[in-house]
Amino acid sequence: TSSASGTVQPSRTPAATAKDLPRTRGLDAPAEGLRVLDAINPGPPVDRAVKIGDVTGPQLTDRFSMAATDLGVMTRTPSGRIIAIFGDTFRDAWVGSPDWRATVGLISDTKNLDEGIVWTEAAGRNRNYAAQLWDYPHLPCPGGASTVLPSDIMTIGNTMYLHTSAHFPFGNVTFAEIWKSTDEGRTWVWASPRLDTNLHGGLAQLWTWDVGDDGFVYIMSTGFRRERNQPIILRRVPVDRIGDPGAYQGWGFGPGGWGWGNEPTPVLDGGYGELCLRRIDGQWVLVAFNARDYRLDVRVFSDITSNLYDAITFSPIVGGDWGMERDDSVAQLYGPSIIPGSRPGSGFHIFLSQWRVPPDNSWPYHVMQFKIPMPSIGGPRDLGPAGPRDVGPAGPPAKKVPATKAPAKKVPAKKVPAKKAPVKKAAPAKAPAKKAGGR
Repeated sequence: TSSASGTVQPSRTPAATAKDLPRTRGLDAPAEGLRVLDAINPGPPVDRAVKIGDVTGPQLTDRFSMAATDLGVMTRTPSGRIIAIFGDTFRDAWVGSPDWRATVGLISDTKNLDEGIVWTEAAGRNRNYAAQLWDYPHLPCPGGASTVLPSDIMTIGNTMYLHTSAHFPFGNVTFAEIWKSTDEGRTWVWASPRLDTNLHGGLAQLWTWDVGDDGFVYIMSTGFRRERNQPIILRRVPVDRIGDPGAYQGWGFGPGGWGWGNEPTPVLDGGYGELCLRRIDGQWVLVAFNARDYRLDVRVFSDITSNLYDAITFSPIVGGDWGMERDDSVAQLYGPSIIPGSRPGSGFHIFLSQWRVPPDNSWPYHVMQFKIPMPSIGGPRDLGPAGPRDVGPAGPPAKKVPATKAPAKKVPAKKVPAKKAPVKKAAPAKAPAKKAGGR
């Protein structure tokens, strides 16, 4: 097509053909720019959680001056590499050590996930040092200092989009932003104005997102508070209007029943932390940190508007106590993220963060790789031009909330720098007991 100035613009691939790009999930790349990415081998399925190993820490990431870090949200870059974006990062192997940065990124060329993720270089301008992806100061503020944390990242065509939230201090989200990179994560620019984090009762602060086969990006989100006591809502936005806050539609129960364009109704009640939503082989997978029940919850469902209380649901990893850990029980777990190349019905890999809060210690504070069971609900499936259905359950969602809450000591709280930190961050409102970790 031609613009008013006569410049020839690349034509957009029709939305119904988004499934032709299962790896980059792109709609904005011209046909001549499409590429087939090298396959990532997830290995065979497992029937229980297995720890593959640590992916950050001494001898793993200290060569990038980031021995201590957490989170690690992932996507494949346009060229097919794995990029992971991390949260609060410190030079040495303890929280509060010098050179505090957030957010930072690492890039991996790993193709066999069972061998564990190995890092090739840092994202950003310096391949040998994990610098903040953009410059900003960690400002002192009542109760601590400010920081910017990643929520989730996705790739559409030749562009990577990263949602972040700014905390003044942790748990007080003042604004959120969407950033983008068109050069494999070397440089980042704003892709949106600052987003209102009071929107929908504060449930649009901590995002996870992925692209459907119908021209929409789907977002599940919750509040980003210390207490981690908020439900999950669902929204969508046209893939070519990600940076337009007015283009987002909620999925909610209105006078005419369930539908798009309503104020979002929680699709899962409870208390959640970090989330990871991905569309893989024609089905949706949601991996969520269930903070209230101190465990990792997984749901597999066919349509984005499925009733999640009827979805395949299981908890492959639960929270445990320090000194009593095993592959399916992890002290102070949080921050799950699905590793690209994972497939339902086959090998399925995730990152999981862990941090032992003071006064016990400030280590471990790292990211681990696990392989978990992941059933398939039918394998690859063509939704057709109509995309996901626009109808949901007949009535408002059932409040399937357990009668009792998890013990307060096992609800992870945010990290607190040690006394040697150059800038102090906020202490959690409710510090966990000695035997329990927390974020």
